[in-house]
Amino acid sequence: MSLDESTRGKIDNLITSHPVMLFMKGNRQAPQCGFSAKVVSILDDYLSDYETLDVLSNGDIREGIKTYSSWPTIPQLYVGGEFLGGCDIITEMAGAGELFSALGVEPPETTVPTINVTDEAAKMLEQAAAQNGGEGQHLHLSVSRDWQTSLSMAPQNPMDVQVTANGVILMVDQFSTVRADGISITLVETAEGNNGFKVDNPNAPTLGEMSVQELKALMDSDESFEFLDVRTPNEFETARIPSAVLLDEAQYQRMLGLPKQTKIVFICHHGPRGVNAGQQYISQGFTNVHNVTGGIEAWSSEIDPSVPRY
Repeated sequence: MSLDESTRGKIDNLITSHPVMLFMKGNRQAPQCGFSAKVVSILDDYLSDYETLDVLSNGDIREGIKTYSSWPTIPQLYVGGEFLGGCDIITEMAGAGELFSALGVEPPETTVPTINVTDEAAKMLEQAAAQNGGEGQHLHLSVSRDWQTSLSMAPQNPMDVQVTANGVILMVDQFSTVRADGISITLVETAEGNNGFKVDNPNAPTLGEMSVQELKALMDSDESFEFLDVRTPNEFETARIPSAVLLDEAQYQRMLGLPKQTKIVFICHHGPRGVNAGQQYISQGFTNVHNVTGGIEAWSSEIDPSVPRY
């Protein structure tokens, strides 16, 4: 299939304008296929900023990029204007520790986490490894950027750090070591009467609840923070707190580029939408996230009655 000059020009411009350019299905915040989600999850560990393009919304590029790269599948990653690979290649490079140099990123310091496993959990883990493993297979523990812990069987790779916990040998990938430090694994009985593992991670951030009185004190202080309103544009026009910024797509993208320790406060009408937004930002790695309890309704009734209620 030939590639028309207009589409070729679009692709040329994208890969030369952005040091790291990912052609994917969906976007970074909402991948639309498992392969795209996998590559995004890998890149997010290495980079805070990179560009993506949703091929599902750009039909000419969806087919054109396959011809351009002579690669039949999506996603496709370009670094420094050069095609690096698709999902399988990126996954292999990450596992082999080769993605650091390809992306121009320094590897993190290698640390050995402390992992606590009860006697009952250790026995069950050893049994599971014996039953589900095989030659060259090892028990792996990983903690994702959104603090989801997983246990799996897989071969050891150069990015793994070996940890012995109550006699159980675990492989922990290099990005998970800090997030996994201090984890406790216990054996619990599920609602169905089966045994399961319960993982407690003291490092996982939680969403803070902030009263409107605490918000007023914060606003009156000199402390720097991001104050975001997650209601609809119509609601925002109906009633607003002057210092709050409506969270639209442009603000969303700006926020993702901020330091992960940035203090963020969300407000909505009554509170639930602020909780959802806060949890989403925690899943992106932010660690100082708060929601205003009661939302702008509480602000109007308890702090500033000049703000309309609706």
